[in-house]
Amino acid sequence: MSKQQVITLTLNPSMDKTIMLQELKVGGLNRAEDIRLDPGGKGINVARIVHTFGASVTAAGFIAGGIGKRIIGELDRSGIHTAFVEVPGETRTNMKLVDQKQRTTTEVNEPGFTVSESQLAELDQLLDELLPKASVLVLGGSLPKGAPPELYHDFIIKARKLGVRTILDADGEAMVTGIKAIPYAVKPNHYELEQLVQRKLDTEEEIVQAGRQLLAQGITLVIISMGADGAIVMSGEEAYLAKPFPIEALSTVGAGDSMVAVLAQALLQNSSLENVARWSTAAGTITASKAGTQVCEFEEIRSRAGDIYIQAL
Repeated sequence: MSKQQVITLTLNPSMDKTIMLQELKVGGLNRAEDIRLDPGGKGINVARIVHTFGASVTAAGFIAGGIGKRIIGELDRSGIHTAFVEVPGETRTNMKLVDQKQRTTTEVNEPGFTVSESQLAELDQLLDELLPKASVLVLGGSLPKGAPPELYHDFIIKARKLGVRTILDADGEAMVTGIKAIPYAVKPNHYELEQLVQRKLDTEEEIVQAGRQLLAQGITLVIISMGADGAIVMSGEEAYLAKPFPIEALSTVGAGDSMVAVLAQALLQNSSLENVARWSTAAGTITASKAGTQVCEFEEIRSRAGDIYIQAL
């Protein structure tokens, strides 16, 4: 594998089970019209999309049980390299209940497996083997039980020592501690940004100011996803507001991961910040129009990127 590749880290992966319903009846009997299974977790979603760009990508992390073997099998068949540490137990199944009448998705996520200190050490060793071949490391999603909250922080420092640029997309304590290691890029959503700066952000100007706070800490790129309101993409030199084209949103699951995938690809190609804003917003918008955990692909993004409205801030 060449140096020009992306490593994605998924420490609490899932098999995402999307159940299509005509209408979700809370407290009543629901009959599924269709069911689909997709490998899931932030890093895995990113890997699936980056692969459609033709880039070399390795999906790494923890995995467990028969469901884990199925996830690895599906990724391998897709042509995505895998490098997982196997742990006892079973990989979680996350259910996505799609109400087609209301066009909403209700999520039920299982907690997942528990990892030990020896398995964490094995993952650390795996990264030592993978990172010298990588250009970009994507760290995203929840931490499994047993993992310390500073795990992403430590991996960001490890990657930077090897000249690997990191993208962090997490929430809660994992995000707070991870940012202290100064990743190259972060992608909080509006709510997560409020948690990071510990105040309400009611206007576009306030969101931009909060983004600049993160840049002032040494982070190079900040993408703030805002759902139907689009995204704000910032560096120390420039900032853009990207507004999506109209869609009928069906599920926001994977929309943020789609934006991260475009950012990872953009870092490989040294794309302009304006193109990052345009393509990442197109990717998130397309994924939001799909049911369950279906994600966008390169050709879809390429065909709609020009429909994104871009405004310099």
